[in-house]
Amino acid sequence: MTSLTLSPEAQDLLFREARTANAFTDEPVTDEQVAAIYDLVKYAPTAMNTQPLRVLLVRDGEPRERLLKHMADGNRDKTAGAPLVAVLAADTDFHDHLARTFPHFPGARDVFADDAAREQAATFNATLQIGYFLLGVRAAGLAAGPMGGFDAAGIDEEFFAGRNLKSLLVVNIGRPAENAWFDRLPRLDHDEVILEA
Repeated sequence: MTSLTLSPEAQDLLFREARTANAFTDEPVTDEQVAAIYDLVKYAPTAMNTQPLRVLLVRDGEPRERLLKHMADGNRDKTAGAPLVAVLAADTDFHDHLARTFPHFPGARDVFADDAAREQAATFNATLQIGYFLLGVRAAGLAAGPMGGFDAAGIDEEFFAGRNLKSLLVVNIGRPAENAWFDRLPRLDHDEVILEA
């Protein structure tokens, strides 16, 4: 008997069989798929329900060309070939929404009056949401190719000028092409990670 409630098929889809894709088919990712991903992952927890993640969708054409110039050399071709690219960013003005998202605490916005502390909270909680977002992509039957190799300041200036958004990750999204994967790398064992106090 398994200790997990999630079906083995769902476990495989989200974790065991899921891989970081480096190549994609040309099958488009639809607006409906993106909406379904967000409608699932929006329920995942963040501290004080801050929800700072913002997702910029970059499709083909001129927006993609503007993005490509900020990608590291090793990531440029695979970003050019993905059906959809998402720039995942932290909104450092997330506190402006707290009256609605954390309504039982009227002073919630004032907790984040300090700019540096607010940016740290935005980055931490948006990073949590990025993990949920990647699982949501997998739950939609798609593959994600997350990348950290890019000029974040350049992307922020290119796409987020005048807004308090900070790029954290760029993710290629789509159906994996043949031979889209590298060999699976080793994982640490249970006893190396799980500690007892």
